[in-house]
Amino acid sequence: MRRFVQVGLLVLSGLGLLRTSLFTEAYLRYVKEGMRPLLIASGVLLILLGAAEAWSAWRSAGRPEEDGDGHGDGHGDGHGHAGVPRVAWLLFLPALSLLFYAPPALGAYTASREAPKAVAVVDEDGFDPLPATSPLPITLTDFTQRVQQDEARSIEGRTVRMTGFVTPADGGGGWYLTRIMLSCCAADAQSVKVRVYGVDAPKADTWVTVTGTWHAQGTLGTSSAAVALDGRTVGRIERPVNGYTDALPLGS
Repeated sequence: MRRFVQVGLLVLSGLGLLRTSLFTEAYLRYVKEGMRPLLIASGVLLILLGAAEAWSAWRSAGRPEEDGDGHGDGHGDGHGHAGVPRVAWLLFLPALSLLFYAPPALGAYTASREAPKAVAVVDEDGFDPLPATSPLPITLTDFTQRVQQDEARSIEGRTVRMTGFVTPADGGGGWYLTRIMLSCCAADAQSVKVRVYGVDAPKADTWVTVTGTWHAQGTLGTSSAAVALDGRTVGRIERPVNGYTDALPLGS
């Protein structure tokens, strides 16, 4: 690969990383917030490496290339005359995409193709009492745990409010209110879902806040209980800046 291609790839990649991590919040589509300093450092390092490579190329410009015996006739074993491999040009596409087009965040397409994340079993201390607020702001994970593990059935009859994005459901009616969570980056994404009945589904990937009550199916407080909601209202919202968390509804 010729040196100008190496320089271009290094600098473009570095600029792309800095643009997404330093000047925008687009990096949150791919990694957790705590990874930001590492992305910034990586972008700076790539630019410095590109600058060093460009300086080295400029210093060596005009020098005759040595052959295999050390003679500067520009021929010999052919170093420096090879063309750029075609596949190398494809590496410019992801570098340019970081600068000019940020791929969309993970959403319904990803969530519909994986099993829901297994929620943790609550320890023997049990669940904290729920506030008397109605509708009750609650995360999808907390709702799932209380529906299937809370023997006190504290969620029974309560109107709850949850936020997530719309994922279509296959068969059986309803649709899924979904959250995607990351351990590190988009490659290890897992989803938590609550099935919603009784209200029409907005377009897939639409972020919404839903209010409703537990969909009475199975035995509440046991693993047979359906992680589902009889919806009453659905309101569209903007996607949170960091959508890869199972957070309380905005404004809670």
